[in-house]
Amino acid sequence: MITLLVAPWKWPSCCSAVPEGGAQRLMTSDTDAQRAPSPTVDRPERPRPGPVRRVLREALSWPTALVCLLCLVLGVPATILLTPDQDVVVAGQHLSIGARPPSLSISGPAQLVQLGNTQLDIAPLHVYGPLRPRLTLGPVQRNAAAAAALEPGNGHDVREAAVTTITDGFVRWYAWAALILLALTAAVTAVASCVRMLVTLRRQTRSEHRPLTPAEIWHRSSEQIRGMTIGAVIVTMLGWGAAGALAYTGAVSGLAQVTSLSDLVGTYYVTPSPVGPTVHGYVGAVIGDSRAARAGGPLVDAATEDDRACARSADSLANEIGTLISAPVANLACTGASITAGLRGPQIQGGRVLPPQVGLLKQIEGLRFVVVVIGPNDVSWTDQLRYCYSVANCQDNLTRGEFGYRLAAFDRDYGNLLHDLNDLPGGPQIIVMTSYDVFTPDATCPDARGPLGTAGLNPDSIRLFVDRTRQLNDVLTGGADKYGYDVAEPSVTPLCEAGVDQLGPDLQGLNDSSPFHPTGIGMIRLASSIVRSIAPAE
Repeated sequence: MITLLVAPWKWPSCCSAVPEGGAQRLMTSDTDAQRAPSPTVDRPERPRPGPVRRVLREALSWPTALVCLLCLVLGVPATILLTPDQDVVVAGQHLSIGARPPSLSISGPAQLVQLGNTQLDIAPLHVYGPLRPRLTLGPVQRNAAAAAALEPGNGHDVREAAVTTITDGFVRWYAWAALILLALTAAVTAVASCVRMLVTLRRQTRSEHRPLTPAEIWHRSSEQIRGMTIGAVIVTMLGWGAAGALAYTGAVSGLAQVTSLSDLVGTYYVTPSPVGPTVHGYVGAVIGDSRAARAGGPLVDAATEDDRACARSADSLANEIGTLISAPVANLACTGASITAGLRGPQIQGGRVLPPQVGLLKQIEGLRFVVVVIGPNDVSWTDQLRYCYSVANCQDNLTRGEFGYRLAAFDRDYGNLLHDLNDLPGGPQIIVMTSYDVFTPDATCPDARGPLGTAGLNPDSIRLFVDRTRQLNDVLTGGADKYGYDVAEPSVTPLCEAGVDQLGPDLQGLNDSSPFHPTGIGMIRLASSIVRSIAPAE
């Protein structure tokens, strides 16, 4: 009895609360702990911030900052390139309003693109930032609105209307660009969000903590996407708004300095005046250089002083075309002619001052078509050939820059010539003939090797001329397409190549009187390409 009473009193206090069988479990607890697997550690519960703070925290995270940087650095230039120009009409002239391609410079002028892709800076419109306006001017039109704009009393109204119209057109372009930038931002954000979700799933597979449920992953990812989207849209639109404000301020302040239409689109040129008496009896006419006059051929019958000075031959392009269509064609082409000295301006040739070919052309009534053969003299083709014959390597940057300069000047002069032809009375069909290649790159005949003591033409220099011919033809074709004129591409056999019909060479060689000009056979081929382009008579 005493033992039973005392035993509970002496039992250790640590075990006093152990139920029946508890001692046995305590004794085996250490062994069980060693055998049992480690339990999963639950994540500690933390107080979650409010939704506004979570979105703000995500908007300031480094992934969102990277997305914002991509949208600004890549999205803004892509938007400028993708947004289509907006068409407006100013003083009867069609303009397209857009933005010039972005560059790394801090500021720059607006740009005017004229016929033939001639790009001119508009100095009064100087803009800071990546967004700089660009005006594209189509063919200059003569209409009632243009005539009214040139009247002295309408100068103020024309200027105000031009400023308003161009500004509205740019604002419309800017609004479309904002929508495109917003779409690009959404696309970049969507891609970044998918990447972040994939990263989250990958981390879950490697985590030792309790894995998140799909609902928790989606909830966390949706908050990240929401914060990233809000941050990217706000930053991108703020940047776009700043660029638009700078462009608008620069454009408006620049347009305020424009006092006439010429300040905006350049000085209007003076077209050649008609020369000589009115002429009848021709269905077509040819204007151009020595290729059309057929330098090196027999002189035309009953030649005038101008015919002799221009070396107009009896088998000129005009005569061959007339033979093929059985109708008279006027020959106004002259050896050595260029656009500025020959077609649109007077030309000194053979000791005579010859009137502009366009001026003579305006006096011929009843023309159905006009053929234009021009280009090599404007870019100094003969000088380039002589230089490449004399040196082993003529692919230097000096002559390359000189050719680019002359080609750009030809582009501007060519645009004025096409404008003159567009205003011819009766609206005849205009056919522009492109240039031809003199050699193929593998040419090795004496004409390619050149005179004794010269380096001659090698494949690299010939490829250089082939490329420059292509660039010249691109300008010729681009201008003709802009006005809706027809283009004739001659097919002649280059030097050092044997003709398939055994009729003789199409081009004169170095030992002939006018090297690289068409022979009589070559002229027939040129005329044939022109005749195929002549529209049938109504």
